[in-house]
Amino acid sequence: MSSGSSSRSNSPSSDSEWSKENKMFEEALAYYGVSSPNLWEKVASAMGGTKSAEEVRRHFQILVDDINNIEHGRIPFPKYKTQGFWT
Repeated sequence: MSSGSSSRSNSPSSDSEWSKENKMFEEALAYYGVSSPNLWEKVASAMGGTKSAEEVRRHFQILVDDINNIEHGRIPFPKYKTQGFWT
């Protein structure tokens, strides 16, 4: 696993490069499951080869790091303006 020093800005694949591919990434990850052998190769293949297995692995690690930071209070929870019947 990567250290806390990694960030999106240091990754060769920026968020904008992943914007169209996130749905394919999520669906492939859900289909194969995180314990699947050769997971990153399978997910990369399911995404049509637009990303390498290493890029897929790094993208997953960034998401895991983000979740850990949120859960440990290192990133403040956003305050959304809500609209609807409950406001």
